[in-house]
Amino acid sequence: MAQAEQTTSDSDENLGPFRRWAKGSIQDPESTYRGLFYLVMVFFLFTTLFPLYWLLVLALTPSNQISQMGLLPNGFNPGAFVEIFQRLPFHVYMFNSFVLALLTTAIVLVLASLAGYVFGRLDFPGRGPLMLLILAISYFPPAAFLIPLFRLFTGNIEILGLSTPMLYNTPGALLLPFSALFMPLSIFILTTFYSQIPDGLEDAARIEGTTRLGALFRVIIPLSAPGVATAGVLTFINVYNEFFFSYLMTDGEAQHWAPILWGILGYQGQYASFYNLMAAASIVGILPIAILVVIAQEKIVSGLTSGALKE
Repeated sequence: MAQAEQTTSDSDENLGPFRRWAKGSIQDPESTYRGLFYLVMVFFLFTTLFPLYWLLVLALTPSNQISQMGLLPNGFNPGAFVEIFQRLPFHVYMFNSFVLALLTTAIVLVLASLAGYVFGRLDFPGRGPLMLLILAISYFPPAAFLIPLFRLFTGNIEILGLSTPMLYNTPGALLLPFSALFMPLSIFILTTFYSQIPDGLEDAARIEGTTRLGALFRVIIPLSAPGVATAGVLTFINVYNEFFFSYLMTDGEAQHWAPILWGILGYQGQYASFYNLMAAASIVGILPIAILVVIAQEKIVSGLTSGALKE
């Protein structure tokens, strides 16, 4: 027995490091899975958190020392987090983004709930191709709609002899594209959830005298709370972080509903760029989203998974 163990040990020593690791993985797969999990987790934490750390380093480094900084701040200037509100009304830009995201989320949830009810609970010809068409439109690049939308929102298109209203520098120029861009995903999520609600629950509500619309808001939506929360949170985050239309549909003035993007770019002048202020503004700007994700992470995870697991 001892001789056999000695022979096995000698053969293991003759193997290369990769073969020894492969043999050990086969003999103890659980430890291998655990090690790979930790490795991947460390990699993703590093790639995710390092940009935030770098923003903090930039924010704390005085502007005249940024060219000489390394992985640690070259100096300590927490006053940048106060200065961003003194140079620009950054709180107004944040308020604009928050209101635009909130209004867009409300519009998307109402319309997507109605569409999700139709696609998920009603049987009509062409339902499948129409859903595929909606999802296909969502993959169109936003730049394809820029010129017609810009002409439409600046009153340069006439319909029946009447010019379209001037919506540039108004919330309408942002709410309409945002709602159209992020509605297909919400329709898909809500359709998946609404289709899995048992028909008996809706029929019971209908027997009590409730209309289809009443059954939707009183029975189906409460029972699909994880899906509704997921669609709402994803829409809010996407609108809050949106770049393209936010930059092109306003002139950058806070009083004209310019979103947070314009506030961050406002610290970049013609002859000088205050990178520490831009970094500080970026950190302050992502705090609401970070808090929202921490609070709603369970709803998001359950909403993205339970819709695929329910029977």
